Amino acid sequence: LTFPLLSVTLLVSFGSSMLSGYNLAVVNSPPVHIKDFYNATWSRRYGHGLAPGPLTLLYSLTVSTFALGGLGGSLLVGLLVARYGRSGTLSRSSLLVLLAGGFMGFSRELGSPEMVIIGRSITGLHAGGCHPAYSPYPGHQGGSVGIFICLGVFSAQVLGLPELLGKERYWPLFLAVVVVPASLQLLLLHCFPESPRYLLIEKNDVCGATEALRRFLGTPDVQDAVQEMKEEQRSLSSVETMSVGQLLRDRAVRWQTLSVAVVNAGMQLSGIDAIWFYTNTIFENAGIPRSQIPYTTVGTGAIEVVAGLIGCFTIEKLGRRPLIITGFCAMGVCLAGITLCLLLQTALPWMRYIAVACVVGIIAGFCMGPAGVPFLMTAELFTQSHRPAAYVLGGSLNWLCNFTIGFIFPFLQMSAGAFCYLVFCGVCLLVALYVHLVVPETKNKTFVEISRTFA
Repeated sequence: LTFPLLSVTLLVSFGSSMLSGYNLAVVNSPPVHIKDFYNATWSRRYGHGLAPGPLTLLYSLTVSTFALGGLGGSLLVGLLVARYGRSGTLSRSSLLVLLAGGFMGFSRELGSPEMVIIGRSITGLHAGGCHPAYSPYPGHQGGSVGIFICLGVFSAQVLGLPELLGKERYWPLFLAVVVVPASLQLLLLHCFPESPRYLLIEKNDVCGATEALRRFLGTPDVQDAVQEMKEEQRSLSSVETMSVGQLLRDRAVRWQTLSVAVVNAGMQLSGIDAIWFYTNTIFENAGIPRSQIPYTTVGTGAIEVVAGLIGCFTIEKLGRRPLIITGFCAMGVCLAGITLCLLLQTALPWMRYIAVACVVGIIAGFCMGPAGVPFLMTAELFTQSHRPAAYVLGGSLNWLCNFTIGFIFPFLQMSAGAFCYLVFCGVCLLVALYVHLVVPETKNKTFVEISRTFA
């Protein structure tokens, strides 16, 4: 990678992927403070506080509305890119994050829980629309996306320590930290040209694409890259893009479509969002002393980053299928282990440490397999005519399931207790079994070979 290309890749990953990871974990540390704020505000408005049930409902909505925004962003990104370009879409999205940070940062001063919920929804809109929105060079896949999501989660866990922003008076600032990466991205994106691929393929601006490539690659000789993009443009012009409805009705790819749906839904229904959103609560129920919980959470975040790096560097060597099967199986075993630990913690106090190890196992299993493989498999299971609809289907299921888990997990935990994790355990093992029985290895295989295996 040349320095300009590396710089824009890191900038986009920092301002989009890392920001998304931060928003997944930022609600984990201050739930007590936010609930106290909601209760006090309700009391001032109506003369009485909130009952535990409605308070849990309101906080669950605060956590899960991020995913609703993500769903909206994933459905709108195509229209935004067509109108404003990739760089323009990222810039406008960053402005929305500044607005969201203002809502959340001033919510306590203005006594408005609604501003927290709206701010979370807007940050979700950014996450859903801007993950991989900027690809400056053809063939450049931006493999840093998964790593930066892990780094975003880890940064939220570190900033949530009591010595930093984990104190009661700092929680609005903790939520509003999202303005920092968004501001940097907004300021520095103007130093880079528009995506060459967008300029040539979608705008037919050969001169602009050539000049952008020269800046990114640091060489005047970019004819090979321009020719490659022209060939891609010609191939795309001869392909009729299918809608999601047409994809669902196409019997020729029904098993590929079902596989994308199962793997993407399973990725979120595996319980990983419950771990990210409610790690501190899980550790508290496991009997970890409250003073040690923030540091235990940071430790799990560090392991998550390491696991993400391992998964990134081994996916091409080991293949997609072994990683995703092993990842889901490891998560299922560890989820069953958490249930066992919670049931035995009264009789065996040392089981609390086994519970921590199980949480680490869930995160490591997810990051090494299910975290990145589904997106890669979606591209490899379909031709160009089916691929956009497959991504819309997978992305929509992803965000819908994310919302579902974020919203219902507190109620599931209250009603089922320790046994709630067995629901996620069952999902993980069933998805692993489905992949083992149905999904072939896609590494180094053509679409024809993959289709023949499904048939």
